Amino acid sequence: MNYVGVLSTCSRALACFGSRYYTVAYMKTIPKMAASGVQLCVKHTFLLPPLKKVATTTCAQVRHCRTVLRPPQLPNVTGTPTKHQQRQHIRFYSDVLAKHEENKEDANQLIHIKNAVPLNESPASLDLDAATGSYALEEISDEEAVRLTPRPSIPPVAASLRDYVDRSETLAKLVHLGVNLWKLEERPNVGSMLLRLNFDTDVAPRLLFLKALGVDESRLGFVVTRNPFVLTEDLQNLHARVNYLKSKKFTSENVASMVSRAPYLLNFTVKRLDNRLGFYQQQLGLSASNTRNIVARLPRLLCGSLEPVKENLKVCEIELGFKANEIQHIVSAVPKILTANKRKLTQIFDFLHNTMKVPHHLIVKFPQVFNTKFLRMRERHLFLEYLGRAQYNPDQANYVSLERLTSSPDEIFCTEVALAMQEDFFLFQKTL
Repeated sequence: MNYVGVLSTCSRALACFGSRYYTVAYMKTIPKMAASGVQLCVKHTFLLPPLKKVATTTCAQVRHCRTVLRPPQLPNVTGTPTKHQQRQHIRFYSDVLAKHEENKEDANQLIHIKNAVPLNESPASLDLDAATGSYALEEISDEEAVRLTPRPSIPPVAASLRDYVDRSETLAKLVHLGVNLWKLEERPNVGSMLLRLNFDTDVAPRLLFLKALGVDESRLGFVVTRNPFVLTEDLQNLHARVNYLKSKKFTSENVASMVSRAPYLLNFTVKRLDNRLGFYQQQLGLSASNTRNIVARLPRLLCGSLEPVKENLKVCEIELGFKANEIQHIVSAVPKILTANKRKLTQIFDFLHNTMKVPHHLIVKFPQVFNTKFLRMRERHLFLEYLGRAQYNPDQANYVSLERLTSSPDEIFCTEVALAMQEDFFLFQKTL
């Protein structure tokens, strides 16, 4: 018998019969099965049953294979499925398996749902929401929407620290302390530094240190505004600098006052503080007690540059003509003269000495005259000169001291010094 021809004929018939229902993948397996059968027939012809039995058995196996392996029917498909529809079918199950791997917690639920779906069910009828739970586009009630609290996001870039106050605990609490953020944001890298600080671990310990030092709570905002870098200083270094100042016989009240008025004082090392104190004591020829008194009254002498100080000392000695002991007296009475504007010093002295004819020793007796406003002193002198009472020699009658000339209010100056009406002084000012 020609078994090969029979099996070939049967395979072609079954292929034609099943082309309506099978995908390309399944059709490719049938010729391979037929070829395997041919090889068995050639090698073992004596084992083959009769042709009718072989054909019946083969057809039964094919029918069983068609029943078990038939894929789900595509929705709205009539006739032979196209390749595009087959790809959609395969892609559907690939997406389900991908979601299964991404969400490990719902893996068992996905497997259960996949096994529970009949093989002949359309992929479009599967309820994916039941497998993955709630999603971002799910509608919620008004009550649930009210209870939702959105998490504020910190903008990566902003033109002002104001945009970060509601999102940063550190900035919010610094504002409550009175820190002027608008001043800090003008300084380079200060804003980013503050955003990186943690209030509990970075800011709070430094603020407690300042408070324990004696700085008033109302001054904490000013200190941080002027010197935000104190929040990054090591606490051990801060204690060491305070202890050094106390070792130089500065009282606790002096240290607290100095830090409140010159916040950068705590940023300098012990060596630098010691060098500054030694400089003033040596340049001015003062005792340790007088040097300590000057620094306590003007603590920014320890923080600022020394070049203006050296220049003002030379101006007082060379241009203004004061002696060393006179400079000591002036600086001890008015430490601010060491950091005053050079032009203002020379302008006031020139008017006092050359216009008002006040000698050096009288200026030394009242050095506070360098703190007065030049315009105020000029107007009052001209008014006294107009009245004929501009007398600054203590040995002459109608003597007017520099203190009463520059420090008295307008009412007292007019009634007690100029012996005139205040309205007359105001009218005279308009003529200048």
